Amino acid sequence: MGQIDHFSHGALTPGIAFALSCVGSALCLTCASRAQAVRGAARTRWFVLASVALGGTAIWGMHFVGMLGFAVKGTEIRYDVLLTVASLFLAIVVVGVGMAIAGRPRAGTAGLLLGGVLTGAGVAGMHYVGMAGINMSADIEYSAPVVAASIVIAVVAATAALWAALNVRGPAAVAGASVIMGVAVSGMHYTGMAAISVEGGGSSQSVHGVAASQFLAPVVTGVSLFTVVTLLIVALSASVDEIREETELDARLNRLSEQR
Repeated sequence: MGQIDHFSHGALTPGIAFALSCVGSALCLTCASRAQAVRGAARTRWFVLASVALGGTAIWGMHFVGMLGFAVKGTEIRYDVLLTVASLFLAIVVVGVGMAIAGRPRAGTAGLLLGGVLTGAGVAGMHYVGMAGINMSADIEYSAPVVAASIVIAVVAATAALWAALNVRGPAAVAGASVIMGVAVSGMHYTGMAAISVEGGGSSQSVHGVAASQFLAPVVTGVSLFTVVTLLIVALSASVDEIREETELDARLNRLSEQR
């Protein structure tokens, strides 16, 4: 059995992964609060930003950075580009679908649970699609009970994330919820990683694919650019309170015009 090291760079990779998950979660909650305050196309645009922040940065970004610390003694590890990129889009899409379901008017608890189950299953799928993209001269095997536990954690975490995205308001609440979501996402990732064992390894045969470090520059650039642009959009847009005040003013003006 190959010797697995999930923390080959010490506390650096889990620490950065957790911080990235918290940042993505905070962006998601901020964008989702704007989405809840508006209607029409503006609502859709805010939910799209929230989905990319949660699915792309908080979930997939955490997974990617966490995988930088994954190593198997004496075995070269490469990644299939197509499957790795597919796992990114899968994470974004399932979060978007979950938000669309849970965020519908009068969706209620049933909508939240349905959105949470679908999103959680999708997040777990993202993790294992990403794992399927690993190429090395050894065979990865999975412990079914631990895989099941990781899926349960993903569903619970996704449901909690959707609830927070639709209900959490205010800087302090967003900060607290972001840390909780970061813990949940990290917990799902490392539970999923605990499910694997490696048979064989140590072969000198060449392995197809690219090293995880080769993804680093485009991922860092993409995440940084998205974060900065999203923060600028948030800073330049009206706050939730301002949006509500404007909506209430419009409603009062409409009532006055009708009375005349």
